[in-house]
Amino acid sequence: MRTLIKKNKAVFTGLFFYNLIIAFLTPYILPERYFNDTVIIVFDKGHEIGWLGSYPFAIMFYKLTGLRHLPFFLIALIQFPIVTYILYKIGVPFNFHKLNVKNILVYIALLLLGIYMSMPTKEFITFLMFCTIPFIFQSNRKPLFKIIFSLFLIACFSFFRPYYLLMPILAVGMYLVSFIKFENKTFSTIFYGLLIAIFLSLSHGVIKGEYISKQTRENYVTNANKNSINTAIVSPISQDTWYGEAFGIVYGFMAVNVPVVEAIKHILSPQVLAFVIWQLLIFYILFVRFSRCLKNRKQYQFELWTLLILFAYFIVQGIFEPDLGTSIRHKIGLFPLIYFALYYEDFRKDIRQSI
Repeated sequence: MRTLIKKNKAVFTGLFFYNLIIAFLTPYILPERYFNDTVIIVFDKGHEIGWLGSYPFAIMFYKLTGLRHLPFFLIALIQFPIVTYILYKIGVPFNFHKLNVKNILVYIALLLLGIYMSMPTKEFITFLMFCTIPFIFQSNRKPLFKIIFSLFLIACFSFFRPYYLLMPILAVGMYLVSFIKFENKTFSTIFYGLLIAIFLSLSHGVIKGEYISKQTRENYVTNANKNSINTAIVSPISQDTWYGEAFGIVYGFMAVNVPVVEAIKHILSPQVLAFVIWQLLIFYILFVRFSRCLKNRKQYQFELWTLLILFAYFIVQGIFEPDLGTSIRHKIGLFPLIYFALYYEDFRKDIRQSI
C-alpha cells in the first residue's frame, strides 16, 4: 500500500534535512567570535558551574549530559533533531508548503535554529523550557489552570535568567490594561506594558540605588570590546537619571523589535539588514495577530496569552539586550512560542477540544 505524505509535512521534513546539514557544517564555517559563549560553557575557566544563572546552569547541563565532551558536529546532530521534533509535535501548519511571507520567515528561523543548535548554547536550554507553554495550552486541562500554571512556570525559569520573572508581571499587567477602552487598544496595551517596565526599573533604582539596565546592557556595552559589537544598543541619553532610564527602556524596545535606526546605521551591511528585515516582519505579523486576539479575546484565549507573554518578553529585551545580534539569538530560544503564535489558526482544532 502506498504511503502518501502531505505537502506541508514533506516541506517540513525537507527543511529539517537541509538545515541538519547546515547545523553539521556550521562549526567549520563560523568565525571564532560566534563561539565566545560556547567556550565559557565547555571549558568553564572561571569555575562558574552551578544551578543558578544562565552560564552556571548551562555549564552544569552540558557537563551532566556529557554533551560538552562531544565534537560540535555531533552536538548539532543531537540538538537540532530534538528541537525540530518538538516543533513537529506542536504541529505542522496546513499551508506550510506554500510560499508566503510568514512561511518564508519561519524557513529562515529554522535555518537560524540549525546554526545556533550546532554548538553548546544557552538557547537550547531556553528552547526546552519555553516549548512547554504551547503543550500546556494544547492540553486537556481547564483554561484557568493552563494560564496560571504557564505564568508560574515562566516565573520559575528565573533561576536561569532572573529577568524571566518580569514576564508574568508584564503579561498580567498588559492583560488587565487591555480591558480599558482605548481608541487603539493594541498600541495602548504595549505602551502601558512599557510604563510598567519603567516603573519596575525605577523602583529597583530607589530600593537598590541602581536601575536595572545599569546592571545589564549598559555595563555590557561599556566593558565589552566595542569592535566585536556591530549592533550595540546604546541610548543617546545617559541612563543615570530617571528620565534617562525611562527613555533608554523605550529606545531599547524600539531598537530590538523595530530596528529601523539599526537598518540606517548598517545600510551597507547585508547581514545586519537581513536580521533587521526578519525582525521587522516578525514583529509586524505578531502585532497584527495581537490586535486580532484583543478584539476576540474569548475565541482566542490561549493565543492572546501566548502573545502577551511574547510582547512581555519583547519589552524585557528593551531593558536587557546589549545588541541586535544577541536579541535575535535569544528570540530563537523562544521560537516555540513565536511558532505557536504565528500559526494559531492551524492549531485551533486541538485547542477547541481542550476547552
